[in-house]
Amino acid sequence: MVAALLLLPIAACNPRTLLANPDRPPQLILTILGDPKTFNSVIATDGTSAEVGGMLFDGLVTQNPLTGKIEPELAESWSISEDNLEILYTLRPNLKWSDGEPLTVDDVVFTYNQLYLNPDIPTGMRDVLRIGQSGALPQVTKVNDRQVKFTTPEPFAPFLGVTGAEILPAHILKKTVKQKDNEGQLKFLSTWTVDTPPEQIVASSAYKLKSYATAQRVVFEENPYYWKKDVVNQNMPYIKEVVWEIIESTDTALMQFRSGSLDDVSVSPEYFSLLKKEEDKGNFTIEQGGEVYSMTFISFNLNQGQKNGKPVINPIKSRWFNDVNFRQAVSYAINRDRMVTNIFRGLGTPQVSFEPKQSPFYADNVKKYEYNPEKAKALLIEAGFKYNQQGQLLDQDGNRVNFVLNTNTGNKIREAMGNQIESDLAAIGIEVNFRTINFNVLIGKLSNTLDWDCILLSFSGGNEPNSRYNFWAIDGNSHLFNQLTVDLKERTIADWERQISELYIEGAKELDLAKRKAIYVEIQQLVAEKLPVICLVNPYSMSAIRNKIKGVEYSALGGAFWNMEELKIAE
Repeated sequence: MVAALLLLPIAACNPRTLLANPDRPPQLILTILGDPKTFNSVIATDGTSAEVGGMLFDGLVTQNPLTGKIEPELAESWSISEDNLEILYTLRPNLKWSDGEPLTVDDVVFTYNQLYLNPDIPTGMRDVLRIGQSGALPQVTKVNDRQVKFTTPEPFAPFLGVTGAEILPAHILKKTVKQKDNEGQLKFLSTWTVDTPPEQIVASSAYKLKSYATAQRVVFEENPYYWKKDVVNQNMPYIKEVVWEIIESTDTALMQFRSGSLDDVSVSPEYFSLLKKEEDKGNFTIEQGGEVYSMTFISFNLNQGQKNGKPVINPIKSRWFNDVNFRQAVSYAINRDRMVTNIFRGLGTPQVSFEPKQSPFYADNVKKYEYNPEKAKALLIEAGFKYNQQGQLLDQDGNRVNFVLNTNTGNKIREAMGNQIESDLAAIGIEVNFRTINFNVLIGKLSNTLDWDCILLSFSGGNEPNSRYNFWAIDGNSHLFNQLTVDLKERTIADWERQISELYIEGAKELDLAKRKAIYVEIQQLVAEKLPVICLVNPYSMSAIRNKIKGVEYSALGGAFWNMEELKIAE
């Protein structure tokens, strides 16, 4: 899709015009694919909005992407009780928000009790915080002015990492959870929209919001009260301003990087050879961090529920999609090796499991689907499908098997993958209508209307398996292949689907690492057998980064800018 910036005069779309003032402080210019939908990170459902939250707010702890270890952030230390039911955090002294107001234990208690744990606020964090079979939530209590205690009803292995969730300001937001609008909704749900003046959004991390122009850019500036500068006795962050240019086309982003207008660009396989030749001339380096921390997959809509008295999906198609033989046949029919060679230029591997290979819980001993169209056809015939004289696949009632495959516009790699899937499945008689649609429209289909057949997407995660719980939990807000919505009726839960959800609960309360891994291996084996998602390819994580940016420690988990406050620009 052509970026909105291209509709402007060339001078206006060149980010370097922002640097006309020679007195401007050190500035980093990056790119994002689309506009944020909200500046309220608690209820954000899109990646850009979540990334804005990551720029503005810190948590009690953070994960080091290089080591995978949990490290202090707003909390300077913590202690865990012998029974593993309590964590006591001690906050750093003299913390402040970007408006100069104190950041205290009261902000922590407010963020958890009034926001993340509030049933009237739709947030994915609540799924991640649920504990045990009952789905109980932790208790968060103030101990004194600098200490806060988290109490769980049973041991919860991922809990230390979970408390890396962003802390938000009670002095700004407390009133919004006590008031309702004319429709009876908490005012918090309409607070910090993209129309909110930036000065009203206070921050705790290295940067605060400076400005936002729709379809143009998001600009961040130094937070004068950033806590880390006191810890290291340095005026951090060193880079005083960060600009995110909104460029919806990866081709346009590449063009602007090559012209010198951007300081970083994600390197897709199709661009790798071109950019590799230009490293010296362009004064940049391509960094590689191994395989990405995400699963790239297709998933069929398995939802058999009803909305407004009608099935959310055509019952004929629903019978196909809910047949495991059908899903396995589709998996066998996809030529992943050809994807790796032709689309990813060899810069990736066929994906076996949804868990990242770098995770200590990764399982390689799961059912694999090497390209085998004849086996795919045999599975379909075994399931009652048949072929006509033209080689077209029909179900037992004579219906031609066809479905729509959607992905978001602007991602050329996914578009190429979708086109190949359309071709691969045509070889076993299935008609696929591959269509790209606006990302926000696609998210609306997945989380609201539920009117979709099959999607091609990626879902990110980390080393901790429980970070994906809201995807696999039957009531999780990212359980997209059988999504629960407020107005959905008569949803059917498969036995294996419920088993996966319950195994995640067991895995989260198991403290023995070997036993935990065994549980998550069983989950991966179930997913590989039942295929609610069909994994495709693990590409390598790569970025081209200007050599003038000093201090970059690239990793697949954190990318190039996970330690942005420590980076410097040497012109």
